[in-house]
Amino acid sequence: MRMQASGEQAGSAAISDAVAVQRTLAGEREAYRVLVERHSQYVYRLAYRMTGNREDAEEVVQEAFLRAYQKLQQFAGNANFGTWVYRIAANYAIDRMRQRKSEDEKRTPAARAAEEGDAEMDPMNIVPDGAPSPERLAHSNQLAAHIRRALSELTPAERTAFVMRHWGGSGIEEIAGALQSSSSAAKNTVFRAVQKLRSALRPFVEQHGQARAMGTEL
Repeated sequence: MRMQASGEQAGSAAISDAVAVQRTLAGEREAYRVLVERHSQYVYRLAYRMTGNREDAEEVVQEAFLRAYQKLQQFAGNANFGTWVYRIAANYAIDRMRQRKSEDEKRTPAARAAEEGDAEMDPMNIVPDGAPSPERLAHSNQLAAHIRRALSELTPAERTAFVMRHWGGSGIEEIAGALQSSSSAAKNTVFRAVQKLRSALRPFVEQHGQARAMGTEL
């Protein structure tokens, strides 16, 4: 049984995205599971960095793959499935952030402060260190808090553009597709996001000598 399971895993790994899409459209649900397992972690990282919390990120991932499955007939076979579902996730994350902002505006300041204190940005991914000292950990947590606040001040489009460009490594064309804008507009959105983040974080990074901690260089 173990040998059979190993063979199935190896077979799944050997299936290309295009073949998995074709098999899914032919009625093989297990083929779509291959696509989900292959791309869900990448999509989750995008969603987590855009929304700033696990609950919303998990919702974005689930909704993105559900929408991708429902629209699979519209998927262009010569396109990259990972890029396609990534764009779907980005679009849904934008909608979720706008909804969250509307919800937050209705909450009391105390409730918003409590939620912000619970939000996670995985600071050890932002300032990596193989054996962080207590001082390093404290600094990382402070930096994460500053980043979280700075990101929350961006518009949904700016936050999406920044995350996709500087944390996801997406090209301008891909960002433009997610934002449903022109390439020049997407580039300007990335630029505005970087400038706003630099301005918001400058006092902190100058104080702690971490000017490159966020990777905000264009």
